Amino acid sequence: MDVVADLKARAKLWPRGNRFEDFVVGNVFRHHWGRTLTTGDNTIFSTLTMHYNPLYSNAEYARAHGHRDLVVCPLLVFNTVFGLSVEDLSEGGGPFLGVDKLTYHRPVIVGETVYAESEVVACRETDSRPDFGVVTWHTKGLDASGSIVVDFQRTNLVRKRK
Repeated sequence: MDVVADLKARAKLWPRGNRFEDFVVGNVFRHHWGRTLTTGDNTIFSTLTMHYNPLYSNAEYARAHGHRDLVVCPLLVFNTVFGLSVEDLSEGGGPFLGVDKLTYHRPVIVGETVYAESEVVACRETDSRPDFGVVTWHTKGLDASGSIVVDFQRTNLVRKRK
C-alpha cells in the first residue's frame, strides 16, 4: 500500500483552538510563554521585508539616537505579538478580517521579551456565514514589567461548533 494513502486513511481530525461559542465579551486570554526578540530575528526580518532603517541594523547609529542597542523593527514586534495570540484566538480556523487601532507605545530593543494578552471586545452572529461568528479582540503586547509596547484590535470570522 502507498505510504501516503495509508497515512491519510488513518488520519483523525484533531480539533484545535477555540470556537465562536468560547468567546464572551470581557474574557481575557493571557497568551503563552512570550518571545525574546534577538538580533538574528531582527536582522533577518528587516532584511526580508526591506526595512533598511539603520536603527534596526547599526548599533552605533541606534545608540547615537538615544537607544541602548538595536531597535527591533516595529512590524516584527506587531507580528510577534499577533502570533502569540493565534493559538488561543484564531487557530480554530476562520478568515482574518483585519487590524484596527494599531499603536506602538515605545521602541522594543533587541534582547527584550514580549508577552501578549487579549480581551474579547465584541462577538456577533453573521447571516452570511452561518457556520461562523465575528469576534473582535483587543490585544496588548507587554514587556517583562507589564508595560504596553504595542496594542491593536483584530477581527476574525471564527468557526462555530457543529
